[in-house]
Amino acid sequence: MPELPEVESLAEFLRERAVGRTIAGVDVVAFQALKTFDPPATALAGLTVTAVSRHGKFLDLDCDGLHFVTHLARAGWLRWRDDLSTAKPVRPGKGPLAVRVRLAPDDDGLAPGFELTEAGTQKRLAVYVTRDPAQLPGIAALGPDPLADSFTVDALKAIVGGSRSQIKGLLRDQKVIAGIGNAYSDEVLHAARMSPFKIASSLTDAQVADLHEAIVGTLRDAVERARGVAAKDLKSEKKSGLRVHNRAGQPCDVCGDTIREVSFADSSLQYCPTCQTGGKPLADRRLSKLLK
Repeated sequence: MPELPEVESLAEFLRERAVGRTIAGVDVVAFQALKTFDPPATALAGLTVTAVSRHGKFLDLDCDGLHFVTHLARAGWLRWRDDLSTAKPVRPGKGPLAVRVRLAPDDDGLAPGFELTEAGTQKRLAVYVTRDPAQLPGIAALGPDPLADSFTVDALKAIVGGSRSQIKGLLRDQKVIAGIGNAYSDEVLHAARMSPFKIASSLTDAQVADLHEAIVGTLRDAVERARGVAAKDLKSEKKSGLRVHNRAGQPCDVCGDTIREVSFADSSLQYCPTCQTGGKPLADRRLSKLLK
C-alpha cells in the first residue's frame, strides 16, 4: 500500500508535471472507484490544475477550486504517461485501469496525463470530485500529520497516554496518526527498538520521545529518498529502503539477528527480536493454530 512517503512523492511528481496544465478529460473505467456524483467527473474538463497536495494517504489535485482526490488503497498506483494521444480508448472491464486523466496537448503535440490502476480482485481504490476535500469522511476523520510542525513529542504523548491499543495498531490507525501503514509502522518500531505488541499507554516519557524521533526520522528519510524518483520507480525505491518490513528470514542490518514475522488473517508484521523484544520471538497466532 502506498503510504505517506510515496503519496508525498507522487504529489511532488505531479506538481512538476501537471500544475499549470488544463484537464482535457477524465475517463472513469472502474465505476465503483468513483465515490461521488456531484459534481460529476466531467466537470473537471477545461479546468486548470493549480496545486497538488496530500492529506494522509489521500492525493489531492486542486483544479480551479474543484478537487480531484484519490486514495490508492492497498493495490492502487498512479502511472504517468507522456503521451495519451495514441492510447487505446477505455472500456469498462476486468483490467487494472480504473481512471484515466487526460491533460491538454503541449506545444509539441503530446497529450500527457496519468492513469490510476489497481491490481487484484479487491477493488478499494477510491476517487472523489469535491469542492471541499475537508468534507470527505476519510479526510475529515484523519489524525494529525506526523510531518507537521504541530506533531510534537507532547502531541504524541497525549495520543498514546490514554490508549490501551498495541502500539503497532495505534500507529496504523488513520484516525490517530495520518499516513502510516503496515510497512512504515514496522520500520518506525524497529528504529524505536520497541515491540509491536507494547501497550501504548505503558510508554515512558523517554520511550515516547524515542518513538517520536523514530516516526519523524523514518518518514522524512523515506520522503527524501523518494524525492525526484519517477512514479514508476517509487515501489522499488520503497522496498530498497526497508530494514525489517517484508524481510522475514533475513539478517537484521543493525544486530544480525534473524528478522521474524507474525501473521494475521489479512496482513503480517516483521520485527527483530534482539532490537525490539529482548531477544524473545513473539507468538505467531496463525502458526500456533496450525500446530494445535
